[in-house]
Amino acid sequence: MNRIAQLFADRPVLADGAMGTVLAARGVFLSRCYDELNLTDPSLILSVHEEYLQAGAEILETNTFGANRFRLGRFGLTGKLAEINAAGARLARQAVARLKEKQSVEAWVAGAIGPLGVRLEPLGKTGLDEARAAFAEQIALLADNGVDLLIVETMPALNEARQALEAAKAVAPHLPVLAMVTVDDESECLDGASPAQAAALLAEWGADAVGVNCSTGPASVLTAVEAMRAATSLPLAAMPNAGLPRAVEGRNVYLCTPEYMASFARKAIAAGAQIVGGCCGTTPNHIRAMRAALRALDEQASVAIAGAAPAIGQETPPAPLAQRSRLGALLTEKTFLKLVEFVPPRGIDCSREIEGAEMLAQFGVHAIDVYDAAQASARMSGQSLAIQLQQHTGMETILHYTCRDRNLLSIQSDLLGAASIGLRNILCVTGEPPRQGSYPDASQVFDVDSIGLVNIASRLNRGLDIGSNPLGASTGFTVGVAVNPGAPEIENELRRLVWKVEAGAEYAITQAVFDSRLLEEFLAQARERLDGRRIPIVAGIWPLTSLRNAEYMKNDLRIAMPEEILLRMAQAATPEAARAEGIRIAQELVEAVRPLVEGVQISAPYGHYDIAAEVLAGASGAGN
Repeated sequence: MNRIAQLFADRPVLADGAMGTVLAARGVFLSRCYDELNLTDPSLILSVHEEYLQAGAEILETNTFGANRFRLGRFGLTGKLAEINAAGARLARQAVARLKEKQSVEAWVAGAIGPLGVRLEPLGKTGLDEARAAFAEQIALLADNGVDLLIVETMPALNEARQALEAAKAVAPHLPVLAMVTVDDESECLDGASPAQAAALLAEWGADAVGVNCSTGPASVLTAVEAMRAATSLPLAAMPNAGLPRAVEGRNVYLCTPEYMASFARKAIAAGAQIVGGCCGTTPNHIRAMRAALRALDEQASVAIAGAAPAIGQETPPAPLAQRSRLGALLTEKTFLKLVEFVPPRGIDCSREIEGAEMLAQFGVHAIDVYDAAQASARMSGQSLAIQLQQHTGMETILHYTCRDRNLLSIQSDLLGAASIGLRNILCVTGEPPRQGSYPDASQVFDVDSIGLVNIASRLNRGLDIGSNPLGASTGFTVGVAVNPGAPEIENELRRLVWKVEAGAEYAITQAVFDSRLLEEFLAQARERLDGRRIPIVAGIWPLTSLRNAEYMKNDLRIAMPEEILLRMAQAATPEAARAEGIRIAQELVEAVRPLVEGVQISAPYGHYDIAAEVLAGASGAGN
């Protein structure tokens, strides 16, 4: 029997998440040697281990990822190599023992062995024999201090992984070894090998299980694991980062949500992985969500084994899209949508917005799209304006909802409240950091990004809260997302669109479009990424009011804008002429994008709702 199977049988097993991410969140500087904390702050390391165990992890990795002589040497700690590894194993064993004593729950300690952090021959000056000796030194220490298995992880090259595996066979032949590589955006190993080649070679060199960890996030890891499954019968492991980090206020923030990682766990198990967990950016919250996902899979498997009829879930699915809202019906009927975007007012008086909506209704506008806390400034809440517009005008609204200001519990409460007062359409957006608005010192939350927000909304639409507890009713939202056809990193924008659709997005609204050719190219790429699927896309149209307005959008907001439009706005001799030219450009864009999209969203710059009405009145195609 395979030695991993001897430990875990053939059931899914959950490993822990990142150590460094949690330590950084607790104030440990990135310049510190995290492995040394086994000696200088053991209670901190022990508490992180215990958090992961409480979250449901069954495999606990020792805090020894960089505890080899090369990496420790950079901190002048080579002389403490033995102490650091011994303490790392001891602390993990202590956490497991406490859990077993309190809850009679079994867990396993894995000796974590990361890459050496040096280039090996022929690309570097470190010899293969030197690398093998360094791995053997660390592995022997972990084995002597009672680990249950070894995890050789984040290997950038197969020749380095081979040295670690050969060292393990030499000094700890009794311990099973899981060997994992890291892959790039294309799910290829960093040394150019394919995942299938990696799986076959790692198995040949003595690995008891193989897999992928770290990398660019769940999507690339899942693709690699699927390729490995076809190349080996060994147990597979998948432990991705929580996506790529994004700079927010000078900090690297990983934006893959616990819900998205839970979805990944289900997909990884379905793809043939037995061990799932997390790497950089994952926290006990991610692991807790993944445990809930695995528990659900276990329950489904129990029903299947028992031969009973499929269990009726406690979900309450939403009504068909056409029955949820007028917007949903129009999307289903493929009616060309006419939306207008409103910004909530400063203060408590929204009579001007109500009058504007009543006027726009006469131009056939289907719904008002209510922006949320525009430019991170202090305004009436979008939710309040949306419900007042519906109550006073009878028009349907679409509520922008951002992640910036709310934690997970607040998001859930807000969305439940929105559904209860009759808001049926939401647009899930991450939100602008406060530094872009009037209050740069205001704190921000970003518990989730827009992908995670779609996941939460989709769960509420199925009558489940974020803990998978039944609510007894569906929120019945029509769920939309934002896309940016002119994003500087277009590949990332396309990947995120795919993830949003997988999470449950049912339509999308673009940022302001000034180049119809760019939009057409983006939509073609999106269809290819979505394998022919296509959610309705609504094009954002912003009527320019001046050359300065155009330059601000191009240079400050980084919105793609052809030079021809800048020239046209520059040639307008008066403010009135500039406004008229901006309206003409917007009307032309409505005509140009009409064959490409399912509707348009016209912005009302600076609250000039008459401008939006003029755009619609003069765009003949939009009136059909």
